Amino acid sequence: MIAFDLKCGSGHSFEGWFASSQDFDAQRSGGLIVCPLCNTANVEKALSVPNVGRKSNQGSNLPAERPVTAEPVTGEVMNAPALSPAMVEMMQKLAVAQSEMLKESQWVGRDFADTARAIHYGEENERLIHGEASVDEAAALADEGIAVAPLPFPVVPPSAKN
Repeated sequence: MIAFDLKCGSGHSFEGWFASSQDFDAQRSGGLIVCPLCNTANVEKALSVPNVGRKSNQGSNLPAERPVTAEPVTGEVMNAPALSPAMVEMMQKLAVAQSEMLKESQWVGRDFADTARAIHYGEENERLIHGEASVDEAAALADEGIAVAPLPFPVVPPSAKN
């Protein structure tokens, strides 16, 4: 999975996770990527700086690195507009709702389209599923009358979790 920094035409910055750069391009051209703040599909990759560590054989004249903590970052982000407290609260509630829904949903990975069809046509037991589908696969499912929707926040596949 690749994380891209994204920016909409209104200047909102956000992050998206994709299987590849081609996957991003396909989803964007299919209108499947929208800004979570203003719902516009006018989304582009933003410039991002890779996190490259120092070589282990280099001495450091730099100050010690900040310790990694589990505390959320609450300061202002320099290249992003400030979010209103109401917007932050709404996004937190949406993230919690997605997390709760996924507890009841089965990860089917790249078999999403086939599994969704099998459930729709009664070949498998009805249940909530989530996984990966290309833009073309999602469009084909919709054309068949099978309800699909992108998740608002990225999902890490179970096999990729530590």
